[in-house]
Amino acid sequence: MSLRGKTAIVGIGQTPYYKRGTAPDPEQKLALRAIVAACEDAGIDPRDIDGFVSYGSERNTGQQMLPALGLRDLRFAALAWTHGGGIPGALTIAAAAIVSGQAEIVVVHRAMAEGSNQRLQVAVTQDETPAQFLVNGVDFILARSAQRAMRLIHEGVPQECFEAIARAGYFHAQNNPGAMGHGHMLTLEAYAASRWIGEPLHLYDCSRESDAAAAVVLVSAERARDLRQKPAYLLSAPMGAGASQGSREDNHEPYTSVGMIGLADRLWRESGYGPSDVDVAQVYENFTPMAAMALIDHGFCTRESAGDVLTFDNLIAPAGKLPINTSGGNIADGFIHGMGLLPEAVRQIRGTSTNQVPGARLSLMTGGPGDSLTSTALLGSDETL
Repeated sequence: MSLRGKTAIVGIGQTPYYKRGTAPDPEQKLALRAIVAACEDAGIDPRDIDGFVSYGSERNTGQQMLPALGLRDLRFAALAWTHGGGIPGALTIAAAAIVSGQAEIVVVHRAMAEGSNQRLQVAVTQDETPAQFLVNGVDFILARSAQRAMRLIHEGVPQECFEAIARAGYFHAQNNPGAMGHGHMLTLEAYAASRWIGEPLHLYDCSRESDAAAAVVLVSAERARDLRQKPAYLLSAPMGAGASQGSREDNHEPYTSVGMIGLADRLWRESGYGPSDVDVAQVYENFTPMAAMALIDHGFCTRESAGDVLTFDNLIAPAGKLPINTSGGNIADGFIHGMGLLPEAVRQIRGTSTNQVPGARLSLMTGGPGDSLTSTALLGSDETL
């Protein structure tokens, strides 16, 4: 049974981004604020929610949301394995629950607040880093991503592609008052002068850790047509891993892949579209080279053509051929394991982004690149069904 176009996102909600450890509310309250805002956006009573889905190390569970929101009934709750790779996959779990009749109104959400909870970086490192890396001083995700980035450069992708991705995020943040990078235009000179975090990654190649929460509301396509907002239909959101991707020793092939080659094939096959059809993309960039690899895996370019495709002018809205991260992305908007990318993907379909791509019909959103299990999603407007 195909899930293509059977469900739609009808509500989006976010709290402001706060510098890590400075949120005025504990993590659970941030989650509740985002969920209530998403319901208000959709015109749905929060008490009518009957399903929750999240991903990775989310600590705000469905059973906690049940009394906090005064739900009438909780019929479905699930968690996608892995970390930032699980966001689009969480959408598929929610869609499957709706189509199979297990729930009618499902919220996908994420919240992070360092002041009230252990930082997720600790959990990610413990889960994802094998002992042989730890004993050799490779004790956090950035270091392993830097190794892949060096291989990507060795195989012909110019480092200027990473700079273009970073600058595109900061460029878009200037039109988004809620972005943490708002008011800070990133120049070539500033990028080059920024300190190394792990060569070849500069400071501005790295996502900024934030406290915040975001949520989206999914319902059936039939119900979506009668609600307040223009629906963003879920055309495909495959989740999984290639045969060698489950190995955490980084010995998969090709080494420059972030595990999305097979997923992208499924995405294009299930949705009926291809890379050339996509109008705008929200690409998870924990680090800019990982975003470049995700774009290559999806077929937007090859390693050989990346230098011509992944340029600053090509990556910015409204005139670029492949505008990405139009709210600022993880790098310049804020970072809660990528969840902030999803509301922006929906805004592009609605036509309400602060960096709107004219006539956007197909909006891509990728999960965390390089996770042992990852996912990707394509959202579409009415005319794409």
